[in-house]
Amino acid sequence: MTLRMPRAALAALTLAVTLTACTSVAYTETPVPTPGMSAAGPPTGVATAAPSTPAPASQCSPAPAGFQATQSYAPLAALPATAQLTGRLGEIRDRGYLIAGVSADTLLLGARNPLTGQIEGFDIDVVREIARAIFNDPNRVQLVVINAAGRQSALTNRTVDVVARNMTMTCARWLDWPIAFSAEYYRSGQKVLVRKGQEDATKSLADLAKAKARVCAPAGTTSMTKLREFEAQGIVPVEADTHTGCLVRFQQGSVAAITGDDTVLAGLVAQDPYGVVPPQDAVTAEPYGLGFNAADKVFVQYVNRVLETVKADGRWTAIYNRWLAASLGPAPSPPPAAYGRA
Repeated sequence: MTLRMPRAALAALTLAVTLTACTSVAYTETPVPTPGMSAAGPPTGVATAAPSTPAPASQCSPAPAGFQATQSYAPLAALPATAQLTGRLGEIRDRGYLIAGVSADTLLLGARNPLTGQIEGFDIDVVREIARAIFNDPNRVQLVVINAAGRQSALTNRTVDVVARNMTMTCARWLDWPIAFSAEYYRSGQKVLVRKGQEDATKSLADLAKAKARVCAPAGTTSMTKLREFEAQGIVPVEADTHTGCLVRFQQGSVAAITGDDTVLAGLVAQDPYGVVPPQDAVTAEPYGLGFNAADKVFVQYVNRVLETVKADGRWTAIYNRWLAASLGPAPSPPPAAYGRA
């Protein structure tokens, strides 16, 4: 199935990836999906799962006493040999490849390179390290494209094994959806992107609220949840399916700004020379975790051991430098993990 993008967004994405292609990783070509796919050649697919609605009675209003959204399950003491994997991990081994739900239009994190057809970015490289641990081959991954609103159903319906789509760890996602998270693998923050020449007057959501501006964020994201908090102050929230959809609205002039994680906005700026993320304080802390089906505790513990190793041996820093350093500056220390969830 071919992923179709608005013509304006595709043109902008082509330019941005062309400019950054020299720093990208070379991946083995992924074949077109066919029936009876083999373990040696997992395809890249596209999922169009309908968004699911969390239960009306939230377990997070208020959150349970002492609840920490960034707290995950303690990692395994050591990674077992592939032949010794059981449960969900054994099923993945026997299938021959990992299935990951990802973005295909979030430049620098997960985006399709129009020159190669491959999906690449920070999140993709993190997923490939999981495949490397299981199969000793980072290319044993089927990348299934999902939008932000489809992350929950992709996990609860087991369309994918893991979601790596710049997903913020929250109480509602742990308890209301429910899903499980790995330890935090990246720390982002919500900011705004505005037009060049307007950054002095509109540096924040508060400034945009005073201007009664139309501001875009993808539906079903924590960015939209935060944006709606400024609605009473004058902001007009505008939804899109993805941040690329927001970029198209921005380029068409139907919105004055886009709000989202700084990592995502950095990718949008790379696609549009008329956009800028002015210096500003983030309005939220956005700890990213890899998402899993809530029943896959041992799988999460396995991945947490992988993340501990990747953070310690320099691979996390290398992945950051490959994708994010040019836009966000030198690599910070990897985010510390919080464990103790029962």
